[in-house]
Amino acid sequence: MGLLMNRMIAFCGINCSDCKALVATKENDDAKKTAIAEEWKIKPEEVDCHGCIDRSGRHINYWSTCEIRKCGTEKEVENCAHCIDYACEKLGKFHERAPKAKETLEEIRKG
Repeated sequence: MGLLMNRMIAFCGINCSDCKALVATKENDDAKKTAIAEEWKIKPEEVDCHGCIDRSGRHINYWSTCEIRKCGTEKEVENCAHCIDYACEKLGKFHERAPKAKETLEEIRKG
């Protein structure tokens, strides 16, 4: 689910496997979590995350309000690359700020 060559790919195309929050959570590294929290201007406890596609684990605070994640979950797609409405307006706006995520989804669509 959401894996591309051992990478965890979120609905939007972000590679969760490279996310500093996921790495710090897996390593249970409080110093890294504190540094990330300061950088992202959130509380250290909000850094805990098991990745967007893990529905049962801990998630970054934004996870519960992410419209792209909600849409992908409702449509039951592995990620947005597999959606019949690709690339919708929400995804397009997000990809303006995250072009690497768009590249990832494009790679999946080609494969």
